[in-house]
Amino acid sequence: MDKKLKVGIIGCGGIGRQKHLPALEGIKEAEVMAFCDIIPERAEILCKQYGGENAKVYTDYRELLKDNSIDVVHVCTPNRSHSPITVDALEAGKHVMCEKPMAASYEEAKKMTDAAKKTGKLLTIGYQYRCMPAPLYLKKMCEHGDLGEIYFAKAHALRRRGVPTWGVFLNEAEQGGGPLIDIGTHALDMTLWMMNNYKPKSVTGSIYKKLGDKPDCGNAFGPWDPKEFTVEDSAFGFITMENGATIILEASWALNTLDEGEGICTLCGTKAGADIKDGLRINSDALGKTVVTKPDLSAGGVQFFKGASSEPKDIECRNWYDAILHGAELRVKPEQAMVVTQILEAIYKSASAGKQINF
Repeated sequence: MDKKLKVGIIGCGGIGRQKHLPALEGIKEAEVMAFCDIIPERAEILCKQYGGENAKVYTDYRELLKDNSIDVVHVCTPNRSHSPITVDALEAGKHVMCEKPMAASYEEAKKMTDAAKKTGKLLTIGYQYRCMPAPLYLKKMCEHGDLGEIYFAKAHALRRRGVPTWGVFLNEAEQGGGPLIDIGTHALDMTLWMMNNYKPKSVTGSIYKKLGDKPDCGNAFGPWDPKEFTVEDSAFGFITMENGATIILEASWALNTLDEGEGICTLCGTKAGADIKDGLRINSDALGKTVVTKPDLSAGGVQFFKGASSEPKDIECRNWYDAILHGAELRVKPEQAMVVTQILEAIYKSASAGKQINF
């Protein structure tokens, strides 16, 4: 392909700077030509570092979308603005990769999916945990039927003390929630993907803010201002699917627990079980005994050669541009991400109303 795809980045904060732009450097068929941020200095810095010749800087994303030369947009803004920016970009004729979570509500997520269908443009959501070695291998096992019918699962996203203190993470109005919508969304997405089950029946949720008034408690990212901490510090959901399967979701930024780990799922099937808590572990039985196996997912085996490897962000980005250019199947479909948002929203609603939410 001689003509490169022209790319615009909307939101030049941490996720754009640390994930999207470094991954785009490995896409030879694409060139970043537009950078937008409400803080112009951030966009200008990234434009100088990553921008193609004659790349432009914007403070209003609507002005960026008026540029008909832009083919693809990456939305890297706070959660509240994901839906309106994505819908506007799709209607402006751009393909869109939007960061996770898809939106703050199911209604907003549906607007995004509907806009993609209406315009014929591609839309995907940035759930890069699907691109890590253990999930990729486990997904193949699930597709092969090695676990049998998966009827019970846990989605884990637990930090003992890992409250993000920068940006708008603690601002409920901007983010729509705390650890549940931030890291719980990754664990739930991975679990639903493994089960290939996107038909929830009911949800019961519990939301807690018990440690938010203790800013000096050994947080990995330093103390926070309790007045700015307007989201939950932990959340839990009990999800029943239409086929009777059960999923337990647990998420925290601050919780008095030693059972830490995020982007993790536990699967229990009729033939075998699996988890990603200590690498990938498969549990089953053979010859009258219980057995645990751990696949070797490391590259290498030859002296001085570690094998070809790629970061999850690079695998995610490569698949996205292969879908645009060559019709490859999207790794994350908007219809799947929409169900993740639907369940997360139901957990918040259940906790607020004190009752089960039925779909």
